Amino acid sequence: MDKLKKVLSGQDNEDRSGLDEVIETSSLGWGTRFKAFLVCFVIGVLFSILGACLLWVPGKGTTLFAVFYTLGNVASLCSTMFLMGPLKQLKRMFETTRLIATIIMLLCFALTLCSAFWWKNKGLTLLFCVLQFLAMAWYSISYIPFARDALKKCFSSCIS
Repeated sequence: MDKLKKVLSGQDNEDRSGLDEVIETSSLGWGTRFKAFLVCFVIGVLFSILGACLLWVPGKGTTLFAVFYTLGNVASLCSTMFLMGPLKQLKRMFETTRLIATIIMLLCFALTLCSAFWWKNKGLTLLFCVLQFLAMAWYSISYIPFARDALKKCFSSCIS
């Protein structure tokens, strides 16, 4: 458990100045942070499931789906801020290895909501939700060492 704490907080191999530690230190204990992570993540999953259920509501179903699905993904993404802190999360989101995935993910969040509210195009809304899912998955596996490379090799061997 201590190793997990060190990895998530970035203390396993990083020299940090005193100011960095003060800025990034949370006043919450590890147990409270983990519980908050779980609650926020579960809320995100429930919102996504609720959105999928609301897809079949006549009239506004697609819009409700887009809103709840996007809120669910945002809540799930924000849940990790409890584990590593908001500043460290933002720094890691925009590292060079995740920059493109982060931009595509955030763009898909916005385009999903735009297609549901302003353009009122159900097909585009569903397309952007699928792209949102794929972008979120690609972003998430970027935290697992060599997972992207393994996935690329798996798909390339399936195609050839």
